[in-house]
Amino acid sequence: MINQGDKAPNIEVTASDGSSLNLSAPGAPVVLYFYPKDDTSGCTKEAQDFTALAAEFGKAGARVVGVSRDPMAKHDKFIAKYDLKIPLASDEGGRISDAFGTWVEKSMYGRKYMGMERSTFLIGKDGRVERAWRKVKVPGHAAEVLKAVQG
Repeated sequence: MINQGDKAPNIEVTASDGSSLNLSAPGAPVVLYFYPKDDTSGCTKEAQDFTALAAEFGKAGARVVGVSRDPMAKHDKFIAKYDLKIPLASDEGGRISDAFGTWVEKSMYGRKYMGMERSTFLIGKDGRVERAWRKVKVPGHAAEVLKAVQG
């Protein structure tokens, strides 16, 4: 599990916009947010909130990338449907979410299952995790992350 102050894992992430970045040496701040599933109410709202602030994140020199285990084709449909302005990365194999400790056991109606914990990590340009938010609640979260990026 990755926590504040830890070095981000040496993982190359390819985003839906065709760009790639190495999390351990991104060169500029990166907001990496993990969410459970494309086109569900909470995940859609979170993506829209980050999209609404995309220009502000850009002005602050940070890049925002959303991560779920959905395949890239599903990400592309999600982006087009909601006109999202942030790239998404597919973690179908679970390598990224396993490294960050966001693939966790959940429980609903007494049934246990594995799923994505809504979490966000602010990774500095040197690859060190500057902030970690776990068990995120969507309302106001993107704005809170932006304030952290702006210092």
